Amino acid sequence: MEYVYQFAQELLNYLRLIHITDLIDIGIMTFVIYKIIMLVRRSSSGQVAKGVILVLAALWVAQMLRLNTVSFFLGRVVEWGVVALVVLFQPEIRKVLEQVGNNRLWNMFDKEEAPDEIEHAIQQTVEAYASLSKSKTGALMVFERKNLFDDSIKTGTTLDCSVSSELLKNLFWNKAPLHDGAVIVRKGRIVGAGCVLPLSGNVNLSRDLGMRHRAGIGASEHTDAVVAIVSEETGSISVAVGGMLKRHLAPETLDRLLRNELLPERAPDEGQKFKLFSLLKSKKGGSRDGEDEGK
Repeated sequence: MEYVYQFAQELLNYLRLIHITDLIDIGIMTFVIYKIIMLVRRSSSGQVAKGVILVLAALWVAQMLRLNTVSFFLGRVVEWGVVALVVLFQPEIRKVLEQVGNNRLWNMFDKEEAPDEIEHAIQQTVEAYASLSKSKTGALMVFERKNLFDDSIKTGTTLDCSVSSELLKNLFWNKAPLHDGAVIVRKGRIVGAGCVLPLSGNVNLSRDLGMRHRAGIGASEHTDAVVAIVSEETGSISVAVGGMLKRHLAPETLDRLLRNELLPERAPDEGQKFKLFSLLKSKKGGSRDGEDEGK
């Protein structure tokens, strides 16, 4: 009991040293660090951040073990690495400074996802794709998740509107000015149309896949996005995730796949995470699923 009393007394004395400004200071820094971490996770800079952390950890271990040569080398890497990071992240740094100057600092941090809006986007996409498939109208849609497509959006037309079946059919109409690019959906809203996506570098893809499919696979190779495609030649619906392409999907299957990927918490069996292609391993049930293309 005496030890507990002594510990409580020391804790009380320590708490008396804390002022309200200290709590505000800690709260602000915690919030900023949290937002920076979330921003890094949602962008391609996450891999670079992991590499920086690995180098710093290696430097610390080398200093602890007194590996002088390794410590010297890693120390120089860290010193020059600061300059390299400034050059590498120059576009991101400029974007942050522009937002600060425009008093829109907090707008650079994404809001929480709106499941209802995402579900509405899925419903409208499936409805539009069913119609586009029948008319053999080519379509390419990217559903963002953690990784953002800001660079691709700059190549097209920036939008900010809800997903609707009629709008998608008008955007992908073969005489529309934006029909040749991709529509990008962020948290249930269209943020870009007519956007250019990186093509896949996979040399093992089937030769009958056109540029639209290769762009869809390429986008899914470098990010965690879900890409839905309609072939202009055959009207077949495909979905690309993680560099893999699932072809010849029925609208009902498209709906199920998009829900399982974009709304996993609303999947039928709670506690189980459904993966895109494990759902389609079996060809039973009368589905029109075809072969996989990809890695």
